[in-house]
Amino acid sequence: MRLIDSDGAQLGIVTVQHAMEVAAQRGLDLVKIAPKAEPPVCRVMDYGKFRFEQAKKEKEARKNQKVVEIKEVRLSAKIDVHDFETKVRAAQKFLAGGDKVKASIRFRGREMAHTNIGLEVMTRFGEALTGYGTVEKAPKLEGRQMLMFLAPEKKK
Repeated sequence: MRLIDSDGAQLGIVTVQHAMEVAAQRGLDLVKIAPKAEPPVCRVMDYGKFRFEQAKKEKEARKNQKVVEIKEVRLSAKIDVHDFETKVRAAQKFLAGGDKVKASIRFRGREMAHTNIGLEVMTRFGEALTGYGTVEKAPKLEGRQMLMFLAPEKKK
């Protein structure tokens, strides 16, 4: 097997017994790095310290991640001007917070015959949010519900 020292220096191709002796002399562990390689590659290292540092790096990476949530704003086909503005302000707040927004309109009863009105409301909603977010998925009718997704604007 090919042996690599704890400082990264190559110790050459040695037998398993010799590699175990080298690791025991240094008080460290013998770890297989590439078992499928020809010959297999092993390294002399403190495995406990290695695992601790890996866990520390993963924890740091998780801490720096931002979980993007999807917030829903429900509109209606017959929405009034003031209600529409209130929904737009709520969506602006969500987008400014870095969350995605799902705008939905549920068509009830006879409203299904006038889905074009709902499409106009959705288009107006998307236009009202320019500068805060972009339309990620255009308005689409799925059964009795029309959905549209907006993503926050990329920060420069």
